Amino acid sequence: METNTYPLTWDLDVFFKGGAASPELEEVLKGVKADIARISQTMLASSGSEGVPGARPEQLEEWTDTLQSIQVRLHEAASFVGCLMAENVDNTAATALNGRIQSLEADYLIALTRFDDLISRTPDSIWDGWVQSSPVRFYLNERRQNAKDKLSPELEALAADLAVDGYHGWGNLYSRIVSRAKFRAKDKDGQEKELSAGQMFNRLFEADRAVRAESFAEWEREWAEHAQLCADALNHISGFRLKLYDRRGWSDVLKEPLKVNRMTQSTLDAMWGAINEGKQDLVRYFERKAKLLGLEKLAWHDITAPIGGASKHIPYEEGCDLIREQFAKFDPALAEFADKAFREGWIEAEDRPGKRPGGFCTSFPATGQTRIFMTYSGTEDNVSTLAHELGHAYHQYVMDGLPAFSQNYAMNVAETASTFAEMIVAESQLEQAKTKEEKLSLLELKIQNGVSFYMNIHARLLFEVRFYEERRNGEVSVERLNELMVEAQREAFSGVLDEAHPHFWAAKLHFYITDVPFYNFPYTFGYLFSAGLYAKAKEEGPSFASRYVDLLRDTGSMTVEELALKHLGVNLQHSGFWQSAVALTSEDIRQFMELTEE
Repeated sequence: METNTYPLTWDLDVFFKGGAASPELEEVLKGVKADIARISQTMLASSGSEGVPGARPEQLEEWTDTLQSIQVRLHEAASFVGCLMAENVDNTAATALNGRIQSLEADYLIALTRFDDLISRTPDSIWDGWVQSSPVRFYLNERRQNAKDKLSPELEALAADLAVDGYHGWGNLYSRIVSRAKFRAKDKDGQEKELSAGQMFNRLFEADRAVRAESFAEWEREWAEHAQLCADALNHISGFRLKLYDRRGWSDVLKEPLKVNRMTQSTLDAMWGAINEGKQDLVRYFERKAKLLGLEKLAWHDITAPIGGASKHIPYEEGCDLIREQFAKFDPALAEFADKAFREGWIEAEDRPGKRPGGFCTSFPATGQTRIFMTYSGTEDNVSTLAHELGHAYHQYVMDGLPAFSQNYAMNVAETASTFAEMIVAESQLEQAKTKEEKLSLLELKIQNGVSFYMNIHARLLFEVRFYEERRNGEVSVERLNELMVEAQREAFSGVLDEAHPHFWAAKLHFYITDVPFYNFPYTFGYLFSAGLYAKAKEEGPSFASRYVDLLRDTGSMTVEELALKHLGVNLQHSGFWQSAVALTSEDIRQFMELTEE
């Protein structure tokens, strides 16, 4: 029986005692509600005062400060309730509270919409003179520009209001569906047991192919049972988005996700172009892997199958120590931060029923802490996930002290910090590998990242773009969703798959997230961008650690193109940077092929 120095469950009482019934949380929500009402009334009155369009500098200052204060408290509450729902999918009180918070978020969005209208109508002479001295000028200028590309404040406010029980409501329904998903599996003694989605998902990575195949069949069976409800949710989420886009005059479904991620279409095109050029090396890897496994072609559940025997079981404490040790070689400050997270109960890692699948990191800006959620069962992939989420947590940690609006960094650069942390661990382990088997296992773990970000994520993007195209003409059936998913997987994986994963669209939470549209390509951006960062780190040595922190602190105040030019001296709209990043995976594949030659 494993004993742990580090707690396996997180401490949430430090934020609000009493869970969903916390009196402290209630006070925060009441305060947020009152402040939103107050600033909304003030801005509404000012919008027509004295017949002068826009706002005065002193008003802009006051509103900016108040909006940032509300953001911090609202985010703290939302993170807390999100943690409650993740640790126990049957927590109906937390689910109800989440609906209340989403209503407040809609009210806050309406207040921001009113703010956007006022700053967009403020004369340039007043605006330019005031904003230059603001510590959050990038964010404010961005909001001012984006406001000119939307509907009137009244209509945007109405859309935000209706989204609570419409758009976001369908996303909440998906959480309820996941809570009802129950999977059957047999333990080592042959006894049948019931598993949650999070527990069952981990079984898809087992070394024994019979276990994987059985688990995958059960995974598909259960998601097929819930497919119609999932299709309803997905159709209505996308329908809401499309209708809003139409009203705004947006014809491209990628317009919003590109804006949100502060990147251009040319950068996205350059990235995927380089990836598609490098996919043939991954095809060679898959062909060799199939041969090593004694297969003609790989099924979906074979993609992550370990090569070289049974995968090693890594106890939680050992995994934590391994991560901290490798982090220390890059930057002692990063290792100290990880140690703090391990020891002070910042991580929910326990393998138990009732948890939602997947992993995440969420910040508590008012307290200056973060929390990490995952289900740790001792696989090498679990260790990578833990390092990944710690990268997110460290990113937020180094942002502490900046104004709230300057901490609003996009998903793509958030994924840079997480995958950079993964690379630190993976590269250090590979360099220390003592046997051929160990090196092969670690190489494959690195290559699997390439598979995930170049192929799996690509399949998600292809599926979602095509789904939205068809959704314009009406709701898309379960059968058609399955077809679109399989077509996307076969294309993205360059035809190497034997058995695909038709119900992936139903099983994957990311398709149902309403806060961020197209929760896919930013992962790939983050992975490749972090590869470029890691190459710089190896080239410069210990001095790069401080530059890395500087880059992270700039992520909320620049476009990705500006960030890359300033800190790496590269143009992301050209393919060169992306090709060099993809080449790192090709080099890993070359070593893999050498080690597996007969």
